[in-house]
Amino acid sequence: MRMPSPVSRAAIHAVLIACAAFFLAPLTVVALNSLRSAEDIARAGVIGLPHALMWGNFSGTWSGLCIAEHCSGIRPYMWNSMRMTIPATALSTLLGALNGYSLSLWRFRGDSLVFGIMTLGVFLPEQMRLVPWAIVLSDLGLFNTITGLALIHIVQGLSFATLFCRNYYLSIPQDLLKAARIDGAGYFRIFWRIVLPLSPPILIVTVIWQFTGIWNEYLFGVTFSTGDHQPITAALIALSARLSDAPQYGEQSAAVLLAAAPTLLVYLFGGRYFLRGLTAGALK
Repeated sequence: MRMPSPVSRAAIHAVLIACAAFFLAPLTVVALNSLRSAEDIARAGVIGLPHALMWGNFSGTWSGLCIAEHCSGIRPYMWNSMRMTIPATALSTLLGALNGYSLSLWRFRGDSLVFGIMTLGVFLPEQMRLVPWAIVLSDLGLFNTITGLALIHIVQGLSFATLFCRNYYLSIPQDLLKAARIDGAGYFRIFWRIVLPLSPPILIVTVIWQFTGIWNEYLFGVTFSTGDHQPITAALIALSARLSDAPQYGEQSAAVLLAAAPTLLVYLFGGRYFLRGLTAGALK
């Protein structure tokens, strides 16, 4: 391949830098405001540099910020999101791996139809699922509970997890499974001893995808939970100060950063593995 000219490289770099600046501008504004006092923001506007670093905004946000008349900070809502996201991510990934293994390496009559029905959930808008989920959660007695939200995300995540794992497992040679069957290995033993050890690249992709998607999900959290049972994304919209006070933009910006910290950390530490996992199995 012919190398691009210096002018072309400079143009590419300029476009990339402009795109990065455009997408990072909101995060930069929020990060700067999280370190500013309310007086500083009221005097100079929401776009500006802090005159003095107000690290106390983070401690006040964590344990003292008023959210929907509860002045306990964002700590309980962060814990709600953790209780919902971690088990939902783990179970949806494991079940998706089992589904992908079954649909790719254990072929049966109608497997393509089953796969098509399961992946149909990828393309259905979330608004279409609100009424069915309301009925299910009401019948199970899980309305306004973290368990109910976790159940929603486990089922919702099966479509993506199955799609990812099934496409990845298609690259595993059938001869490897035939040899295991000759040695007497069954369905689950082949999965645990052969397929799962070959799965870290796609499992990392699925875990990162599921974790970020579940943590950032907003619609189900607002619809099916209230009060102290809300996840952090639903609680952020209810951030409020007393009506007699000026808006606490500093503490609210700190709350946004703390709420986004888990997904940002997952991206920073797992982003390169995410890209590697997406391309793993693409070439044989």
